[in-house]
Amino acid sequence: MPRIVSVWLPRWPILRFLATQARSSSAAPVDPARPFVLAADVSGTPRVTAANAAAEQDGIRIGEALADARAKAENLQVRAADPAADDAALQRLALWATRYTPAVATFDEKGGRDGLFLDVAGASHLFGGEAKLIADLAARLARFGLPARTAIAATTGAAWALARFGKPATILAAGAESAALEPLPIEALRLSSETRRTLRRLGFRRVGALLDNPRAPFAARFERELLQRVDQALGRAPGPLTYILPPPVYHSLRYLMEPLVAQDAILAVARRLMQDIVHALVRDGVGARTLRLVLYRVDGGTQGLDIGLTRPTRSVAHVARLIELKLERNGEISDETLDAGFGFESVGLAVTTAERIEPGQSELAVGLDEIADAQGDEADARCAELIDGLTQRLGAGSVRRLAAVASHLPERAEALVACDECTASSPWPVADQRPRPLLMFAQAEPAEVLAQVPEGPPRRFRWRGVLHAVARAQGPERIAGEWWRSGASTPTRDYYLVEDDAGRRFWLFREGLYARETATPRWFVHGLFA
Repeated sequence: MPRIVSVWLPRWPILRFLATQARSSSAAPVDPARPFVLAADVSGTPRVTAANAAAEQDGIRIGEALADARAKAENLQVRAADPAADDAALQRLALWATRYTPAVATFDEKGGRDGLFLDVAGASHLFGGEAKLIADLAARLARFGLPARTAIAATTGAAWALARFGKPATILAAGAESAALEPLPIEALRLSSETRRTLRRLGFRRVGALLDNPRAPFAARFERELLQRVDQALGRAPGPLTYILPPPVYHSLRYLMEPLVAQDAILAVARRLMQDIVHALVRDGVGARTLRLVLYRVDGGTQGLDIGLTRPTRSVAHVARLIELKLERNGEISDETLDAGFGFESVGLAVTTAERIEPGQSELAVGLDEIADAQGDEADARCAELIDGLTQRLGAGSVRRLAAVASHLPERAEALVACDECTASSPWPVADQRPRPLLMFAQAEPAEVLAQVPEGPPRRFRWRGVLHAVARAQGPERIAGEWWRSGASTPTRDYYLVEDDAGRRFWLFREGLYARETATPRWFVHGLFA
């Protein structure tokens, strides 16, 4: 059963603006002790979107026209609202809140965009219980200059309502939602402004009045929103949350006695976190394919490092090596600098994607086939480790491999693709395991060839101005044109592997069948063998 913590940040846009102002050198700073509002154009009219305590004491209310607000408060301080900056700052705060649980979401538009939801089911015991968890959360936010009201309930609707309109730090047991919501105002249901106005015009002031009346008249008179919000608050309907990060498959977190700054210390903690996770990976028969290391700063900031692997692994040393490479890269590249601030107070490691690892033989092989298979697996593992290291060092997309393409023409039979599933012993398709040159030209080069008969193997050929006498020839390998791709008939090719009298080997082909496709077939050199 979920246990939802609702964290409401009163006057969030005001506090965000003042915090930004404190970090900048504003020419005309706002005095927080005097009336101050944020304003934005609403349907062509400037209106108040947020106000500080001094402005509210002067009777200024959110939503009223800015001209009316100026009339109520002399020398009113006004600044432009910045909803995008507010949302971005709230997202950063939500990332910091994942130190308590990976399941964190921000309030949506109807929720006010001024708070967070945390699902702490299974995590509260790490802090000594739900009461101590929300006490620690509120205390840390207060140190950041963000006074918060919190509540815990089994539903998002009840938690949101109690955080705003209930007693501070309320912890509601599952099943007690109806009794707790009855005395609260109808605004506690996160209804639209139009629905609230209509309810108040009909004489409904409290949530209890809605719960005590039959549902049918409300369904006939109002949109679906009203009964849906009631059911969500009472737990009769799901109240889904959109978490800021995908829920991890496996997760481990360490709270540190002293903040860390040195990369070696961070790496040592990350290694211990991976060791904690390995036990669960072995139990479930899976390995980590993608991981995320999150570093939580003392001042509330976060640093995240994403690690992608070529194949699933449980190797602590391999994951630690990739994290080390990532930390080194962040320390060298200016736009990805690792900023420790006053230090990191906690470190979390999450496996965001896990894939099955088939059991492998770990004892000495007794047969030739088993020995060959074991060597292949070891080669694949070493190849994957090399690719992962290069990827973390050089960046995603910098390491690529050749992949087989379904095409008869040699120049189209392979392509460079992202090296996300490379293995050292990955077999090439059987149909393409024919002799192919080590060096194949992107464009075949013309050659002058003397053959025994018009369709026989070459005896001598001149290429790049040098005459070569053919000592041995193998072929032909006939490859027809791909008429279904080009839409027109293309000449047939007869390929020969030839060796000259100096031991050099070439890959030549004759284009066009004599007397059937052309009267003068042409010859080309397409590649060189080792």
